[in-house]
Amino acid sequence: MRPSNPFLDNSKSAGIFDKLPKPTRQWAEKLHWNERRYILSICHILCAATSEQQAEFLDEYTADGLVSRLIEDFDTQQKVSRYLKRFYIPTKLTESLLRRYIRQFYIHCAQDVHKQPDRYLEVAVRLIGNTQESNNAFNYVMGFELLKMLFKMSWYQQEQFYILQKNQEEFIRTYIKPIRDAHRLNGIIVPKDKGKFFAKRDYYVQVPKIKTKKLIELVMATFAAQNVTNFGFAIIRHPNSIRFNYKYVFEIDSEEIFPG
Repeated sequence: MRPSNPFLDNSKSAGIFDKLPKPTRQWAEKLHWNERRYILSICHILCAATSEQQAEFLDEYTADGLVSRLIEDFDTQQKVSRYLKRFYIPTKLTESLLRRYIRQFYIHCAQDVHKQPDRYLEVAVRLIGNTQESNNAFNYVMGFELLKMLFKMSWYQQEQFYILQKNQEEFIRTYIKPIRDAHRLNGIIVPKDKGKFFAKRDYYVQVPKIKTKKLIELVMATFAAQNVTNFGFAIIRHPNSIRFNYKYVFEIDSEEIFPG
């Protein structure tokens, strides 16, 4: 009796094949038997690999194509660059920066896998699958750059920033509180002697000094990749969703902060 073929036995593979895009399904059904063996080998190795190894493989296998697609999306690229300038963030969307961010995105998703183990590969496949999903890379860049800026603010500057927002409580809960917790846990800002006037003045206006590598690690550890992407999407889709006034946030009036 001829053994069943997993690519042709509809009774066993229909559930999986129904989840594939039609062009992918048609391509897989036309593959020669040896080529199907190669696909199965890749599937086996990828499923057996750790999340970090999967991220590395996906980066090596897909990043070049994704970068090319992002560079070709000139309109979105210009829009993100314009919003970065609006927040006085000097980051330039070069090919090398996009390449680094794509790899970081895969790693970030891999770190989140313990929270949503069934979502990691789905997110990765969707990201490389179509132009609309690949735009999430721009959303991720925008969100991550703004979170880095918030991490580098003093607590006073953060306060000035969230005062500008429409929904202050939600902004504090979603972004400011996790960042301040990370500041404390990592000894970046230590609020000692809160009740003493001069002690409070010192820690409250202290501008964090965080090296670039540590800053990236802190953002990735504090916020899930999807939260970073959603933050960037909100800014790109609705420019006024996050209000900002550079002078109001960064120019400190000591008399206004701590009146004598």
